[in-house]
Amino acid sequence: MPFSSPVAADSLFQHRAFVAFWLARTCSSFGFQMLSIAVGWQIYAVTGRALDLGLIGLAQFLPAVVLALPAGHIADQFDRRRVVLLGQITEWVAIVLLATLALLHKTDELTILGLIFVISIAKTIEAPSLQSMLPALVPPAILARATAANAASMQTAAMLGPAIGGFLYVAGPGVVYATTGVLYFISIVMVSRLRYEHAPPPRTPATFASVFAGVKFIRNRPDVLGVISLDLFAVLLGGATALLPIFAKDILHTGPWGLGLLRSAPAVGGLLVGFWLSRRSLDRNVGMIMFASVAGFGVATLVFALSRELWLSLLALFMLGGFDMVSMVIRGSLVQLDTPDEMRGRVSAVNSIFINTSNQLGEFESGLLAAWLGAVPAAAVGGIGTLIVVGLWMVWFPGLRRRQRLHHGE
Repeated sequence: MPFSSPVAADSLFQHRAFVAFWLARTCSSFGFQMLSIAVGWQIYAVTGRALDLGLIGLAQFLPAVVLALPAGHIADQFDRRRVVLLGQITEWVAIVLLATLALLHKTDELTILGLIFVISIAKTIEAPSLQSMLPALVPPAILARATAANAASMQTAAMLGPAIGGFLYVAGPGVVYATTGVLYFISIVMVSRLRYEHAPPPRTPATFASVFAGVKFIRNRPDVLGVISLDLFAVLLGGATALLPIFAKDILHTGPWGLGLLRSAPAVGGLLVGFWLSRRSLDRNVGMIMFASVAGFGVATLVFALSRELWLSLLALFMLGGFDMVSMVIRGSLVQLDTPDEMRGRVSAVNSIFINTSNQLGEFESGLLAAWLGAVPAAAVGGIGTLIVVGLWMVWFPGLRRRQRLHHGE
């Protein structure tokens, strides 16, 4: 069986360092989701201009692209726990300032955007260090389960965080920011108590070669290159969720409540599968399971594109989220386990650039195709394209197709 039964003797929650890490990520993820809702609503309430909502996205996008590779170099040169702590403390200070100014009714547009920019810089610097810590907190044999548990908590935050933030916003933006500050403070405490053994290598200057070493490493590792590029192209082609408002209104003939259900379905599917994977180990045939999951993602996209019934569309999106979670857990675990610890920060930085770029370009590609061909053909092309990519990658990366275990050393 490729999925084994739960192994109580090696429970994730027996690893205290992982529990602290998981709690920290859960609290900061919930906080960030609540923060995003409050900032968007407050900016629009202050200015009434839709353009300013785009400026929020720009303030988050620019640091993520410009600073990602230097952040990866920092993760491999310094103590990762301290880098994460510094980033989260910086974010916490900015959030406290947002809360204080909101409660004093002294907030203006430029101040909000400036503090969001500071938070985005800190999150970008922190991200590669945070992602690179997980393999050192659990044995390689249960890294996939740890990755699944981590992903499930972030899915939960993505589902519930905005709703909680919107509910609290009734009492004012300052209440949302203050609650977010409490969550970030808990995260900081958890990270500060985290036992993480990491001996950084001798520090070297940040040269062009060292900063881009992650790119060179990925090019020289076929399995890692295959996994990351598969993610890039599959997400690029599978951006049908960007078209949900069109499908809800013009094809499924439902209202805002139906759109809400459609938006939630992939997250629900991913959340349930994530919890299931966190209780089971991937024992063999991980390469074929990954390819089958990405193919399932493509088939689910195609079914959604052709569906004219709300229940079938919801089922397709539910399956899409579940398949994506399986492939995401395998892809993330393979990249981490195939990368030496001294390179994980830089490789994680390159991977994050690919993921962010593919998500944003995928939505753009879907919108552009929908404008040219219509929503249904655009989504169908994405599903078929995903299946073609899976077939090509199985031929071009035979080692990945034959991969049995996540960890070569097992």
